[in-house]
Amino acid sequence: MSQQTARRGGATWALVITSVAGFMAALDNLVVTTALPSIRKDLGGALDDLEWTVSAYTLTFAVLLMFGAALGDRFGRRRLFLVGLSVFTGASAAAAMAPGIDSLIAARAVQGVGAAIMMPLTLTLLTAAVPAARRGMAYGIWGAVNGLAVASGPLIGGSLTEHVSWHWIFWLNVPLGLALLPLARLRLAESHGAGARLDIPGTLLASGGLFGIVYGLVRGPADGWTSPVVLTGLLAGAALLAAFVLHGIRAKNPMLPMRLFRSRAFAGINAASLLMFLGMFGSIFLLSQYMQGVLGYSPTEAGLRMLPWTGMPMLVAPIAGYLSDRVGGRPVVATGLFLQAVGLAYYAVVLAADVSYAEQLPALIISGIGMSLYFAPASNLVMSSVRPQEQGIASGANNALREVGGALGIAVMSSIFSAQGGYETAKTFVDGLRPALVVGSAMVALAGVAVLLIPSARRAARSETVAGGPAPALTPVPALETASR
Repeated sequence: MSQQTARRGGATWALVITSVAGFMAALDNLVVTTALPSIRKDLGGALDDLEWTVSAYTLTFAVLLMFGAALGDRFGRRRLFLVGLSVFTGASAAAAMAPGIDSLIAARAVQGVGAAIMMPLTLTLLTAAVPAARRGMAYGIWGAVNGLAVASGPLIGGSLTEHVSWHWIFWLNVPLGLALLPLARLRLAESHGAGARLDIPGTLLASGGLFGIVYGLVRGPADGWTSPVVLTGLLAGAALLAAFVLHGIRAKNPMLPMRLFRSRAFAGINAASLLMFLGMFGSIFLLSQYMQGVLGYSPTEAGLRMLPWTGMPMLVAPIAGYLSDRVGGRPVVATGLFLQAVGLAYYAVVLAADVSYAEQLPALIISGIGMSLYFAPASNLVMSSVRPQEQGIASGANNALREVGGALGIAVMSSIFSAQGGYETAKTFVDGLRPALVVGSAMVALAGVAVLLIPSARRAARSETVAGGPAPALTPVPALETASR
């Protein structure tokens, strides 16, 4: 076999392996949402337990994502990819067999650890295997598969829950993982990063701080906001995050250099990403339960009815990319965020215990279009906000902040839901959901304001030139290429 044929085969296998692995990790962000009522019925647990079945995954995924990429650079990307895939697969089996809600939450946290190691390395392994001239197409396929996982998560979770069992939303990962392990071992080439350093203190500070904040927000409604446990979690979490910021300022090679936030563009798009995911994840978490618990839809019907929102990026994202090339990313992203804020506000207005799907549909479509206009242009804004040698750190930080926003969104909006309503009756559920959606809408609108504060590409380039330094790369750069370097 010729060298060219061997390389072509290697690229194809790398695309298949990394796309399926990315699908598994992305799917588990939202696949649980439509299964939550069934999980609650089988395993018991209060609202805060349901929050942790989602947040345990997103939180460990977020805080360890950059650390996982650094581990791969240091010890071998293929080797750590196999480790992450093994952990993810084993934790999926443990989640499927969980005898109680606490063991399910623990398994979900371990799943997040595996995903944090596996997910960023999918892109570095793909980059190493695919020739530069063909990477654009490979990244497009990889991104489409991951987008399909996000869009189909509620539907897959609902269908498996209704027609088989909620356990199969986790069992689904096991045969896929077991099939990928030997393929990855045989078909992926090993590679290492140059001069990779591990920021263990930074990882511990970020992990502890975020856990304390989320724990306090989750336990606040049940234990009381002035209880010693809740106050300790919130105060200790805030102190650890403050220490993480100081570490990022003073350390020689921190996992997240705070100097990057001196750039209005970098600070603005990252603030927008955190706020957008806060509003979006928290809303989907509660609305999926509303559709089943209040409106009486089956899990499959709830997943299908969420598709105008979660599936819209498959249709609108290419248009968003075209518009971004024509008019720039900032106005497209800002428009998308304001549309999503309008969609959530509209949902809060029409919300009722007996609202028809036709009345909900405009809110779902508007939110879906808004989310679609955000994703691709936002990635380019992240990449263009820093210099080329910093793009790997920038992309990793943005992905981590998105996941953190998701975990915070579930905690914050569930706290509002618990304070204003509850599960007792359809009316109390609506009473709690309405103010939560209003807050979610406000958070996404603030994200839009943050994007408007980003300087335009032309103005940023002019200010850099006046300052006497080279301007950051402002041409479109695929975020996928550098997400885990």
